[in-house]
Amino acid sequence: MIKEITIGQYFPGNSLVHRLDARIKLILTFVFIVAIFICKNFLSLGLVALVLLFGILVSRISITTILKGLKAIILIIIVTSLLQVFYNKQGDMLFEWRFIHITSKGLMLAGFTSLRIIILVITGSMLTYTTSPTILTDAIERLFSPLNKIKVDVHVLAMMMTIALRFIPILIEEIDKIMSAQKARGAVFDEGGLIKRSKALMTVVVPLFVNSFRRAYELSFSMECRCYRGGEGRTRLREMKIGILDVFAIIFMAALISSIILLNIYFVSVI
Repeated sequence: MIKEITIGQYFPGNSLVHRLDARIKLILTFVFIVAIFICKNFLSLGLVALVLLFGILVSRISITTILKGLKAIILIIIVTSLLQVFYNKQGDMLFEWRFIHITSKGLMLAGFTSLRIIILVITGSMLTYTTSPTILTDAIERLFSPLNKIKVDVHVLAMMMTIALRFIPILIEEIDKIMSAQKARGAVFDEGGLIKRSKALMTVVVPLFVNSFRRAYELSFSMECRCYRGGEGRTRLREMKIGILDVFAIIFMAALISSIILLNIYFVSVI
């Protein structure tokens, strides 16, 4: 189950989404996230979902891979939905018992919030699915290069962010290996009460921390052996250039934002 989580992985390809300039992809991802949060009804959020589905189909990323990436947030979605259902008192009362209040408005908000979280996670995942860590580092560094004027080491910050993203699938794989090894030694993770399960998970947490520090040390040692000295004076294999495809993507995003604003104005708001 753990090893099926795909957040942070990169899937090489030659689709239109893969070929977009990484800087444009970063900006458009940020704008798309803003678009998700300015949606006020199901029509505008549905439009965002359709655009995201179109992006997934164009990128040729498997739907199964996308769904696997959602496994990590199932608990967050369930808890958020239950809070909206039980504690929202607006709208027609459908069921009431002690502190539990189920209303029509609460059910609508639960569905709206869950859909928003799912779209948000998939949007962030699509960036890493279609952009290699090296190119993503270069894009972050170039976008934030003006901060160098105030003595901020942008290259180091970009490198840290990219390494953190890259380590997500590595740590997930490490957890799966440790859990398999502990099960072979007789450990049980899915039986007993909360305290018993917590104690069983400690046999995973401690080796995971040890291995994480070991990997971090090996990475730093490898960088030192290759004479890594930061971004100053370094050249790049591929120079980033904004092309006609990027211009069309920007125009498309502007049209999406305009459509969302119109839908928010002319249709009933859910939130």
